[in-house]
Amino acid sequence: MRLILMTGKGGVGKTSVAAATGLRCAELGYKTLVLSTDPAHSLADSFDMELGHDPRPIRPNLWGAELDALVELEQNWGAVKRYITQVLQARGLEGVQAEELAILPGMDEIFGLVRMKRHYDEGEYDVLIIDSAPTGTALRLLSLPEVSGWYMRRFYKPLQGISVALRPLVEPFFRPIAGFSLPDKEVMDAPYEFYEQIEALEKILTNNALTSVRLVTNPEKMVIKESLRAHAYLSLYNVATDLIIANRIIPEEVTDPFFKRWKENQQQYRQEIHDNFLPLPVKEVPLFSEEMCGLAALERLKDMLYPDEDPAQVYYKETTLRVVQDKNQYTLELYLPGIAKDQIQLSKTGDELNIRIGNHRRNLVLPQALAALQPAGAKMEDDYLKIKFAEVARV
Repeated sequence: MRLILMTGKGGVGKTSVAAATGLRCAELGYKTLVLSTDPAHSLADSFDMELGHDPRPIRPNLWGAELDALVELEQNWGAVKRYITQVLQARGLEGVQAEELAILPGMDEIFGLVRMKRHYDEGEYDVLIIDSAPTGTALRLLSLPEVSGWYMRRFYKPLQGISVALRPLVEPFFRPIAGFSLPDKEVMDAPYEFYEQIEALEKILTNNALTSVRLVTNPEKMVIKESLRAHAYLSLYNVATDLIIANRIIPEEVTDPFFKRWKENQQQYRQEIHDNFLPLPVKEVPLFSEEMCGLAALERLKDMLYPDEDPAQVYYKETTLRVVQDKNQYTLELYLPGIAKDQIQLSKTGDELNIRIGNHRRNLVLPQALAALQPAGAKMEDDYLKIKFAEVARV
């Protein structure tokens, strides 16, 4: 299965691009599903038809769906939902409020990953296009496999064992006081089972022959800045970006004086997009004179984006993470385009290298060859952060 994730700053047109990409893939004979994981769904509005949690046919070879976290919670994590609801009701919340609050913060992202993994395992579709949340939320989604692994290894697994062992002893005293039971084995096992699915999905997300992110941007300063940050952070999580789509460019035939300054600014920013994302390919899409709503409008966008191309192809393969050995020295090279060295903070704990850029952090589990070594210097070169590792000097 080919997996394509569309993301970008809110309002740049990523849903329209995802829908148009789905149309072209279906036209080429691929069984294609366009799945929205954005909590504020607009995919149904883009296709101008009703969509639900389960895939619905749009045209031959094309299906659409909008993730419903409540349905996903009930289908895949029913025991946990019932337990959380029981706890909230014991604290005085009404049934409906308790059920709504049973969806804890971050569950939308978790269910989005699990849904992707399920479609991959079932193999029913040739192409899965994810109309993902705006960049900030999408990056949290892509970092979940690594972050959840850190918590599961250090906290949850030990807590799970203690809870199962102590429950028979503590439960007779706990329930009369608290008004609800301690979590049973089914409830305690569910998060770890989810983690195992997410961990397996990480291998798919980081395989750039299967998975690509496509960044949709506009020729505007703030949008470009966010897109550049997103590209760097995606590389930090070892997820490849293969295409940049610059959307809503004012066409040359628009000569009204009102748009003169807009066109001048766009010309400058269009060049910045090409320069800053080099060597990634950039596709430019004009600002249409109509809203991108309905199949007829999406057909025009599709023809503009992919006149004679297969959008399921990998447009650019970049090696985002690699280890280079030179005799007895190792260098870890991490692709971080557009990031200055002084913005990066490094530290090492055990077999993990902690990399922080702004408010994003990655705990990178090092290969065995590097785990016993210590960072011995770093430099930025050709958009790669190159970190040398050496043996610890013994006194």
